[in-house]
Amino acid sequence: MELLRAATLTVPDPEATAALYAAWLDYSVAERGAVPQDLAESWGCPTSAGRAFTVCRPASGADVFIRFVKGRIPCDYRPLRSFGWAAIEICVQDTLAVNARMERSPFQIIGPPRELDGLPAIFPMQVKGPDQEIVYLTEIRDNLPAFDLPRAQALIDRLFILVLACSDLETSLDWFERELKLSAGQSMDIVYTMIANAFGLPHDQKHTIATMIHGRDCFLELDQYPDAAEVRPTEPGALPPGVAMVTLRHPDFDALSGWIAPPVIRNGTFYGGRRCGTLRAPDGILIEVVEA
Repeated sequence: MELLRAATLTVPDPEATAALYAAWLDYSVAERGAVPQDLAESWGCPTSAGRAFTVCRPASGADVFIRFVKGRIPCDYRPLRSFGWAAIEICVQDTLAVNARMERSPFQIIGPPRELDGLPAIFPMQVKGPDQEIVYLTEIRDNLPAFDLPRAQALIDRLFILVLACSDLETSLDWFERELKLSAGQSMDIVYTMIANAFGLPHDQKHTIATMIHGRDCFLELDQYPDAAEVRPTEPGALPPGVAMVTLRHPDFDALSGWIAPPVIRNGTFYGGRRCGTLRAPDGILIEVVEA
């Protein structure tokens, strides 16, 4: 069972961002509307009520979405410098071909294609979008020993991992295991160019990362961020800027507790007529959960 359902990004103009993702990432609009009051309150973000949203899906047609919600990006927000959801990761068929496309696009290449030491199964690159969102674009060549990874069914396909910047990696791992009943996967120390560039650190300095898995499904990467990282500046009462929230399916919904507001059934393409609620994890991160 694949648990990752969606990522929600805060952007100034959801329709404009959706058009950008259609033109350069081959996504299409699956749903649009305005955020209901009770949904915004279930996120703990009442200021987001009534704001426009647009939901997009990949060219492959996979039911794994990116949702853009209208919001203000504070002038002091800097991507990859604060705790919270740091990036989305999308699987691609050919990183070099995608890189050639990104060179012509409004997306800024901040990490050119590079094979990772000790991880020959993946071949990533990274870009920053016009709305300050960070997107990893990764070619998957093989499974890893501990878990399976999706193979792209289109040049640019589905979201498959969300990256979380943690103030205390062990505290976050413990929370996901205890509250969401997930398992900690592989933990490793790696050279991490994105973090080094963001904080002006030596490129050979290693950083600790870990994964969260369910069975052989790996869908979350947790990164220990440097001491210089900060709390994310956020419009009061609204979704945070950048990658604001992850939405997960959960096979044992009734085992969860600690909801911001009691779960309710929500309809539409995004929720599919199932119960849904939101949890708040360490560093104030938002995790929306849909009954599987």
